[in-house]
Amino acid sequence: MTAEAMQHAIAQVWKAEAARIIGGLVRIVRDVSLAEELAQDALVAALEQWPVSGMPNQPGAWLTTTAKNRALTSLRRAKLAQRTSDVLGHEAPLEAEPHTVIEAAMDDEVRDDVLRLIFIACHPVLSKEARVALTLRMVGGLTTEEIARAFLATEATIAQRIVRAKRALGAAGAAFELPRGDELGPRLASVLEVVYLIFNEGYSATAGPELLRTDLTDEALRLGRRLAALAPDEPEVHGLSALIHLQASRARARTDAAGEPVLLPEQDRSRWDAELIAHGLAALAAAERLAAEPGAYQLQAAIAACHARAATADDTDWARIAALYGELARRAPSPVVELNRAVAVSRAEGPAAGLALLDALGAEPALARYHFLPSARADLLERLGRFDEARAEFLRAAALAANARQRERLEARAAACARRMRS
Repeated sequence: MTAEAMQHAIAQVWKAEAARIIGGLVRIVRDVSLAEELAQDALVAALEQWPVSGMPNQPGAWLTTTAKNRALTSLRRAKLAQRTSDVLGHEAPLEAEPHTVIEAAMDDEVRDDVLRLIFIACHPVLSKEARVALTLRMVGGLTTEEIARAFLATEATIAQRIVRAKRALGAAGAAFELPRGDELGPRLASVLEVVYLIFNEGYSATAGPELLRTDLTDEALRLGRRLAALAPDEPEVHGLSALIHLQASRARARTDAAGEPVLLPEQDRSRWDAELIAHGLAALAAAERLAAEPGAYQLQAAIAACHARAATADDTDWARIAALYGELARRAPSPVVELNRAVAVSRAEGPAAGLALLDALGAEPALARYHFLPSARADLLERLGRFDEARAEFLRAAALAANARQRERLEARAAACARRMRS
């Protein structure tokens, strides 16, 4: 194996094992920064030794054992320092040797180590940006460089964000246990929000030259599957998993050979991923079995399922989609949900009905710089034959779009409206 291939293999092992290793260490040392430092020490040891000795048969176990030994050494030093302080202060010596404590804890297989780590990384005391960075770093196993590249930020910015997040957890006295009872709901909502935020950034990048970021969508899918396996009785966990799998199934059809965006009605549905659709529909069925009432993610997944089940764009049940958006607006009201409901109504009842709903959203401050509002209005105006107004709205949407591919598509549609005005 070449040196480059070995480094790639180690990176893949690390991504798969990092959360489990760090989660186990956090349970022991009760310190996020120290746990990650010890796990990183094990990774460095692998990078130094495996190119010479070869990759072990069980690389994950090797990293775990190495991290455990680093933790043991760290704890021994801490105990020695405390014992020295106790002697100087004439206090009683410690009862247990450090290896007794740490070996018993590390050898105790706790199923919830990864889930605990996800909840720690997504603690509500942190900002959304900090939760995302910490989740991708500790749970996803991404490097600071990879996270910075994903979100078009500098490495220094991401590094500072992660350091501040760890300090904030310490200052807040964050518990290193899974939340229970009344604490579970808000914390679970935070976790799901972060995973969906990561997916959305990959599925429709807010900025940069590309529409899709498959590295982020893949990571969100992996986190969603892991979360569903670790919390199988939570309906909204399955709802989120269903939603992101059904949306991701359309990824290959969302751009053409030149990388240009392809709108949903124009997509080649033979390019949709049948395996992801099957996984998404199964997850949706699980959510429906568990939930007395559908949650927001389950409702959005049900909307995505309407598209997935339609053999052609004309077969789409837009009336049901509009009704589902109405229910979503009742349970989780937002201007964006109302915008999407208006688009669904335009498909079910005609562009004039949808345009009336969109016009009612024009004064919403939350949509002031949301390019999808003028884009949606432009589409309906174009369908109504009002090409001059449609052209102006497409240009307004293009000026608001930060993603280069989306901006180019909107400008092209504005130009098409101008040609139709002249014809």
